[in-house]
Amino acid sequence: MRILIVEDDPRIAADISAALKAASFVTDIAADGEDAWFRGDTEPYDLIVLDLGLPKIDGLTVLKKWRAAGRHLPVLVLTARGLWAERVEGIDAGADDYLVKPFQMEELVARVRALIRRSVGIGSAVIETGLIRVDTRQMHVSTNGVHVPLTPLEYRLVSFLVHNKGRVVPASELLEHLYGDEDAREANALEAAIMRVRKKLGTETIETRRGYGYFVADSAP
Repeated sequence: MRILIVEDDPRIAADISAALKAASFVTDIAADGEDAWFRGDTEPYDLIVLDLGLPKIDGLTVLKKWRAAGRHLPVLVLTARGLWAERVEGIDAGADDYLVKPFQMEELVARVRALIRRSVGIGSAVIETGLIRVDTRQMHVSTNGVHVPLTPLEYRLVSFLVHNKGRVVPASELLEHLYGDEDAREANALEAAIMRVRKKLGTETIETRRGYGYFVADSAP
């Protein structure tokens, strides 16, 4: 899962990024509203953490621009402003959730997970399909009731496909969400990761749809 952090305070941005990376998210940081607007309008993020008090373009204006352009990804707004009227204004502009500074990083991570689940129509923190069970809080994956140790990259791969179960995910999209802007985004690396996951979870876990992408069936556990 790939997240854009829009925060002009370098220390806060770094802390949020570290907390989200520890929870197996891929993060990018934008320090002003102009950069945030461009990134959010052109990159395939799963969620945006957006501070309202930004230089160049304020966060509320950026949010309105995204929504006007048809960008419907979840947005979690951060602000030092605690007035209820400002929270209402942010939600009316298209925010999906609101967190007032100062906040606990554990709460931010929990809200991020919940927003991403809801964005794909999943209500529970535990996602099941077939024999696969993904606990997004503990970052644990099990099959047929047995815990399966995965590397952080392998967990991100399984988590993204299970969040998108029932949909064929193109390889290019999967690469974006696994690696972000890293130079290591290569089709061969992706195929190698999928092969490792199949060995651990079962060869039929991830289907390859030649010319289209990868698929995890949306089947009852």
